[in-house]
Amino acid sequence: MKPHVLIAGAGIGGLTAALALLDRGFRVSVFERVGELKEIGAGFHCTPNGSRVLYGLGLGGAIDKVAVRLADRDIRLWNTGRVWKLAGHGSDSEKRYGAPYLCFHRGDLHSILVEAVRRKQPDAIRVGAKVTGFTQDSNGVNLQVEGFPEIKGDALIGADGVHSVVRKTLFGQDNARFTGEIAWRGLIPISHLPERMQGMVTSNWIGPHGSVSVYPVRAGELINFVGLVERDDWRVESWIEQGETDECLRDFRGWHEDIHLMIRKIEQPFKWALFRREPMPQWSKGRATLLGDACHAMVPYLGQGANSAIEDACVLARCLDDDKDVAGALVRYEAARRPRATELVIQSAQQSKRIHDPVLADPAKALQYVETNWAPEKVKGRYDWIFDYDAARVAI
Repeated sequence: MKPHVLIAGAGIGGLTAALALLDRGFRVSVFERVGELKEIGAGFHCTPNGSRVLYGLGLGGAIDKVAVRLADRDIRLWNTGRVWKLAGHGSDSEKRYGAPYLCFHRGDLHSILVEAVRRKQPDAIRVGAKVTGFTQDSNGVNLQVEGFPEIKGDALIGADGVHSVVRKTLFGQDNARFTGEIAWRGLIPISHLPERMQGMVTSNWIGPHGSVSVYPVRAGELINFVGLVERDDWRVESWIEQGETDECLRDFRGWHEDIHLMIRKIEQPFKWALFRREPMPQWSKGRATLLGDACHAMVPYLGQGANSAIEDACVLARCLDDDKDVAGALVRYEAARRPRATELVIQSAQQSKRIHDPVLADPAKALQYVETNWAPEKVKGRYDWIFDYDAARVAI
């Protein structure tokens, strides 16, 4: 009998781990604190390092119905809208990296994963099941879940996000600190925008004290808007806090008229504070480990939060399948994943300085700044090591 793996958290990372383990013949139990399985209405870039894992799990048919395969990705100057295209981030991604560059509505991918897990094990996911703690010994893990008797398993994966209960039980409080930046997000029906703004393109607007990323999701029906701005008066780290359109417009005062048009078309803007966490020196103890935001939360400037959780899931499943000693398998998983995840955390933080630079306020210097920092060789060096990664084949 293969180990029974307990997973705290039914987000994208936790469900990908469950599916990867089920594919290898494991029994899994996933515990989700909310009473209804759904993801918040936000988009994300599924870059080639993430999409190759999902296609490898047999999800291609379902993905192709809802994901957007980008035609292009570009950089735009905050006040003039001048455009620079990025090679390898659109229709040529599959040829260059062997896997497509996709844009998802998180809820769409989440539904695909839920359905795939339940097809393989109908009772795998328990909702309204808040993990409150656990104990472990050499024989197994005993998980405490509010409203349930204590649950016995052979291994525990903490995929329960930035406020992870599993992480706190293992290592205590985290080291989160406010970045001085907040993020705005919202969805826009694509039909509500002018035809010139309806392409299957990701546009990254960069400015002196903020940035905006806009891209299509849900088979091109919606545009996802994410605006990041330097502000120190909002420190709520939650993706469900509603904001006001006028407030968002004020934060992007002086930006191009297309940014203001999109903000006005957002049906309901949300805002959240960005916190930075230093890379963790350890993820695992005994039969318990962490995955995704629980151990390597990163600011969103490289778009690798969900992708790195998907990578974790694949490598973790391989390690558990390859080593009958659960604790030993988790040590191998951490050794294989922690160096890369640490570098992604560091590079994501550095990217924020690159796309928020006061020099962009100076018209005389802005063009040279962009052409230097987004020259083809710079883009290649910044992204190839991310997109080329193959979690199904990396050494474990």
